[in-house]
Amino acid sequence: MNGDQKSNAYAQEKQDFIQHFSQIIKVLTEVEIGHPETGDAIVRLKEVLEYNTIGGKYNRGLTVLVAFRELVEPKNQDADSLQRAMTMGWCVELLQAFLLGADDIMDSSFTRRGQTCWYKMPGVGLSDVNDAMLVESCIYRLLKFYCRGQPYYLNLIELFLQSSYQTELGQSLDLITAPQDHVDLARYTEKRYKSIVKYKTAFYSFYLPGIDGEKEHANAKKILLEMGEFFQIQDDYLDTFGDPSVTGKVGTDIQDNKCSWLLVQCLQRGTPEQLQILQENYGQKDPKKVAQVKALYEELNLPAVYLKYEEDSYSRLVSLIQQYAAPLPPAIFLGLANKIYKQKK
Repeated sequence: MNGDQKSNAYAQEKQDFIQHFSQIIKVLTEVEIGHPETGDAIVRLKEVLEYNTIGGKYNRGLTVLVAFRELVEPKNQDADSLQRAMTMGWCVELLQAFLLGADDIMDSSFTRRGQTCWYKMPGVGLSDVNDAMLVESCIYRLLKFYCRGQPYYLNLIELFLQSSYQTELGQSLDLITAPQDHVDLARYTEKRYKSIVKYKTAFYSFYLPGIDGEKEHANAKKILLEMGEFFQIQDDYLDTFGDPSVTGKVGTDIQDNKCSWLLVQCLQRGTPEQLQILQENYGQKDPKKVAQVKALYEELNLPAVYLKYEEDSYSRLVSLIQQYAAPLPPAIFLGLANKIYKQKK
């Protein structure tokens, strides 16, 4: 298959994946939507799912399909197996929607995927906390509906529970490291940053979507946790220097007092005078203070530092793939790496 053929095949697979969402909605809502007691709540659930799950890049969900295509023998890629694979992909996307919905509230975010955050919509507010929990529960309803009779059913449940737990630990580390009412620059170390990234992003974004077998898991982990770290650093960079019309969200890391990669780099490179400017302006809502911090990042040439990191990280990933991909097809990992490398949103 040449480059154009691969691109067309991926585009078709993505379209098929997106179309499968209507089946997901049907399974989760059709039977109960007219229930005399819970019908109104199911109508709300349908609205929540359609608003919060659609509109992203679908990289996490599509990775499940890539793994399915590469790892399952062609003779076993029947319609039912493909449907289960697409559903598992949507379970990963639902986990993402649940986590982002909660994260937007905690970060007081305004936009997500080019639209107003759900909790900011009229009549929603903090009821989004319950909406997020409903979205999470849908994962396990789908697993039961599609996979209860499969030998890997229990493994799937344990995998999603463990990934959720690890991500929530990472979120907790993020929140207690960077309380919005107290700026303590001494807490923002590279070691703490790497721990937050590993647990908050890397596990569920890259390690979750679907490698089986003990040896395969161990090898994949070496590659995918590195990839997850790169993905979060890229996200941190785009939060401050990305174009909101492209990223689909207005970055708030500076005003939210976040332990971001840019902040850690600034702390490592800044002079005492520059760090004093940082101390006086970081973690505050005043747009002028936010601009001061961004100007400091530019003064320290952090955009160029990021571009150098991006090149070095990609080289490390390729080296790790060459070293640890076997017995899995390297194409799985290279495809993932190429999707996020030089990404602008």
